[in-house]
Amino acid sequence: MNRYFYIDAEGKQKGTFSPEELRQEGIKRDTLVWTQGMEQWKRAEETEELYFLFSDAYKKPLAGEGQPTVRYDRPGESTETQQIQPMPRTWLVESILVTILPFMLCSSILSLLGIIGIVYAAQVESFYNRGDYAASLESSRSAAKWTKIAMWIAIGWIALIIIAIILFVVFIGSLSGFAGMEDLLNT
Repeated sequence: MNRYFYIDAEGKQKGTFSPEELRQEGIKRDTLVWTQGMEQWKRAEETEELYFLFSDAYKKPLAGEGQPTVRYDRPGESTETQQIQPMPRTWLVESILVTILPFMLCSSILSLLGIIGIVYAAQVESFYNRGDYAASLESSRSAAKWTKIAMWIAIGWIALIIIAIILFVVFIGSLSGFAGMEDLLNT
Protein backbone atom coordinates (compact mmCIF):
# COMPACT_ATOMS: atom_id res chain seq x y z
CA MET A 1 0.00 0.00 0.00
CA ASN A 2 1.40 3.37 -1.05
CA ARG A 3 1.58 6.51 1.09
CA TYR A 4 0.34 9.67 -0.61
CA PHE A 5 0.92 13.41 -0.49
CA TYR A 6 -1.90 15.73 -1.49
CA ILE A 7 -2.49 19.42 -2.18
CA ASP A 8 -5.21 20.88 0.05
CA ALA A 9 -7.73 23.60 -0.89
CA GLU A 10 -5.28 26.31 0.18
CA GLY A 11 -2.59 24.97 -2.13
CA LYS A 12 -0.45 23.54 0.66
CA GLN A 13 1.18 20.14 0.38
CA LYS A 14 0.25 17.61 3.07
CA GLY A 15 1.34 14.05 3.60
CA THR A 16 2.04 11.23 3.86
CA PHE A 17 -1.25 9.34 4.15
CA SER A 18 -2.53 5.87 3.44
CA PRO A 19 -5.65 5.63 1.24
CA GLU A 20 -7.85 5.19 4.34
CA GLU A 21 -6.28 8.24 5.97
CA LEU A 22 -6.95 10.22 2.78
CA ARG A 23 -10.63 9.30 3.14
CA GLN A 24 -10.57 10.75 6.68
CA GLU A 25 -8.86 13.88 5.34
CA GLY A 26 -11.88 14.35 3.07
CA ILE A 27 -10.08 14.60 -0.26
CA LYS A 28 -12.20 15.18 -3.35
CA ARG A 29 -12.03 13.68 -6.82
CA ASP A 30 -10.05 16.61 -8.21
CA THR A 31 -7.57 16.78 -5.30
CA LEU A 32 -4.03 16.44 -6.62
CA VAL A 33 -2.11 13.48 -5.13
CA TRP A 34 1.40 12.09 -5.53
CA THR A 35 3.25 8.99 -4.39
CA GLN A 36 6.58 7.41 -5.22
CA GLY A 37 6.66 6.08 -8.76
CA MET A 38 4.44 8.84 -10.22
CA GLU A 39 6.02 11.21 -12.72
CA GLN A 40 3.72 14.11 -11.79
CA TRP A 41 0.77 14.97 -9.58
CA LYS A 42 -2.56 13.39 -10.58
CA ARG A 43 -6.17 13.90 -9.64
CA ALA A 44 -7.18 11.43 -6.93
CA GLU A 45 -9.83 9.80 -9.12
CA GLU A 46 -7.23 9.07 -11.80
CA THR A 47 -5.22 6.95 -9.35
CA GLU A 48 -6.37 3.32 -9.37
CA GLU A 49 -5.54 2.71 -5.73
CA LEU A 50 -7.68 5.70 -4.65
CA TYR A 51 -10.62 5.27 -7.02
CA PHE A 52 -12.52 3.26 -4.40
CA LEU A 53 -12.82 6.42 -2.27
CA PHE A 54 -15.44 7.86 -4.60
CA SER A 55 -18.94 6.67 -5.48
CA ASP A 56 -19.59 5.20 -8.93
CA ALA A 57 -22.38 7.71 -9.62
CA TYR A 58 -19.86 10.30 -10.76
CA LYS A 59 -18.85 10.33 -14.43
CA LYS A 60 -15.08 10.32 -14.78
CA PRO A 61 -13.98 13.27 -16.98
CA LEU A 62 -12.08 12.52 -20.12
CA ALA A 63 -8.41 13.43 -20.20
CA GLY A 64 -7.64 16.68 -22.03
CA GLU A 65 -11.17 18.02 -21.65
CA GLY A 66 -10.02 21.63 -21.50
CA GLN A 67 -8.29 21.20 -18.16
CA PRO A 68 -4.77 22.59 -17.87
CA THR A 69 -1.92 20.31 -16.94
CA VAL A 70 -0.37 21.39 -13.66
CA ARG A 71 3.08 20.29 -12.54
CA TYR A 72 4.26 20.62 -8.98
CA ASP A 73 7.62 19.85 -7.44
CA ARG A 74 7.74 16.37 -6.04
CA PRO A 75 8.03 16.01 -2.29
CA GLY A 76 11.57 15.49 -1.14
CA GLU A 77 13.13 17.01 -4.27
CA SER A 78 15.89 19.47 -3.58
CA THR A 79 15.08 23.04 -4.51
CA GLU A 80 18.59 24.26 -3.82
CA THR A 81 19.34 24.48 -7.54
CA GLN A 82 16.46 26.92 -8.01
CA GLN A 83 17.37 30.40 -6.86
CA ILE A 84 14.36 32.29 -5.57
CA GLN A 85 14.28 35.89 -6.73
CA PRO A 86 13.18 38.60 -4.30
CA MET A 87 9.81 40.15 -5.02
CA PRO A 88 10.12 43.35 -7.10
CA ARG A 89 9.05 46.64 -5.55
CA THR A 90 5.28 47.05 -5.78
CA TRP A 91 5.01 50.88 -5.85
CA LEU A 92 1.50 50.56 -4.39
CA VAL A 93 1.83 53.16 -1.62
CA GLU A 94 3.54 55.66 -3.90
CA SER A 95 0.99 55.26 -6.67
CA ILE A 96 -1.90 55.74 -4.25
CA LEU A 97 -0.30 58.88 -2.81
CA VAL A 98 0.44 60.47 -6.21
CA THR A 99 -3.14 59.77 -7.24
CA ILE A 100 -5.02 61.02 -4.17
CA LEU A 101 -2.94 63.91 -2.80
CA PRO A 102 -2.58 65.96 -6.01
CA PHE A 103 -6.23 65.37 -6.84
CA MET A 104 -7.22 66.75 -3.44
CA LEU A 105 -4.78 69.69 -3.64
CA CYS A 106 -5.13 70.68 -7.29
CA SER A 107 -8.30 68.95 -8.47
CA SER A 108 -6.36 67.89 -11.55
CA ILE A 109 -8.00 65.17 -13.58
CA LEU A 110 -4.56 64.32 -15.01
CA SER A 111 -3.41 63.19 -11.57
CA LEU A 112 -5.85 60.29 -11.94
CA LEU A 113 -3.28 58.74 -14.29
CA GLY A 114 -1.87 57.34 -11.06
CA ILE A 115 -4.72 54.81 -11.14
CA ILE A 116 -2.86 53.04 -13.94
CA GLY A 117 0.10 52.80 -11.58
CA ILE A 118 -2.15 51.38 -8.85
CA VAL A 119 -3.43 48.67 -11.21
CA TYR A 120 0.08 47.60 -12.20
CA ALA A 121 1.27 47.80 -8.58
CA ALA A 122 -1.53 45.48 -7.47
CA GLN A 123 -0.44 42.89 -10.03
CA VAL A 124 3.18 42.65 -8.84
CA GLU A 125 2.56 40.48 -5.77
CA SER A 126 -0.01 38.21 -7.41
CA PHE A 127 2.31 37.45 -10.34
CA TYR A 128 5.18 36.83 -7.93
CA ASN A 129 3.10 34.48 -5.78
CA ARG A 130 2.13 32.49 -8.88
CA GLY A 131 5.81 32.07 -9.68
CA ASP A 132 5.78 34.32 -12.75
CA TYR A 133 8.79 36.45 -11.89
CA ALA A 134 9.10 38.01 -15.36
CA ALA A 135 5.50 39.27 -15.33
CA SER A 136 5.96 40.50 -11.76
CA LEU A 137 9.06 42.45 -12.77
CA GLU A 138 7.29 43.92 -15.82
CA SER A 139 4.32 45.01 -13.68
CA SER A 140 6.73 46.61 -11.22
CA ARG A 141 8.41 48.55 -14.02
CA SER A 142 5.06 49.69 -15.43
CA ALA A 143 3.86 50.72 -11.97
CA ALA A 144 7.05 52.73 -11.46
CA LYS A 145 6.66 54.42 -14.86
CA TRP A 146 3.02 55.47 -14.32
CA THR A 147 3.65 56.51 -10.73
CA LYS A 148 6.51 58.77 -11.84
CA ILE A 149 4.39 60.23 -14.66
CA ALA A 150 1.61 61.06 -12.21
CA MET A 151 4.15 62.51 -9.76
CA TRP A 152 5.65 64.85 -12.37
CA ILE A 153 2.20 65.94 -13.48
CA ALA A 154 1.37 66.73 -9.85
CA ILE A 155 4.63 68.66 -9.40
CA GLY A 156 3.87 70.60 -12.59
CA TRP A 157 0.36 71.51 -11.40
CA ILE A 158 1.63 72.59 -7.99
CA ALA A 159 4.35 74.71 -9.64
CA LEU A 160 1.74 76.31 -11.92
CA ILE A 161 -0.49 77.08 -8.96
CA ILE A 162 2.41 78.65 -7.04
CA ILE A 163 3.40 80.75 -10.08
CA ALA A 164 -0.24 81.80 -10.56
CA ILE A 165 -0.51 82.85 -6.90
CA ILE A 166 2.72 84.88 -7.13
CA LEU A 167 1.57 86.58 -10.35
CA PHE A 168 -1.82 87.28 -8.82
CA VAL A 169 -0.25 88.88 -5.71
CA VAL A 170 2.11 90.98 -7.88
CA PHE A 171 -0.73 92.07 -10.16
CA ILE A 172 -3.06 92.99 -7.28
CA GLY A 173 -0.19 94.72 -5.48
CA SER A 174 0.66 96.81 -8.53
CA LEU A 175 -2.98 97.82 -9.04
CA SER A 176 -3.64 98.81 -5.47
CA GLY A 177 -0.41 100.64 -4.98
CA PHE A 178 0.54 98.26 -2.19
CA ALA A 179 3.04 100.10 -0.01
CA GLY A 180 6.46 98.58 -0.35
CA MET A 181 5.57 96.51 -3.40
CA GLU A 182 7.30 98.96 -5.75
CA ASP A 183 10.46 98.76 -3.65
CA LEU A 184 10.28 94.97 -3.78
CA LEU A 185 9.87 94.98 -7.57
CA ASN A 186 12.64 97.55 -8.20
CA THR A 187 15.32 95.59 -6.33
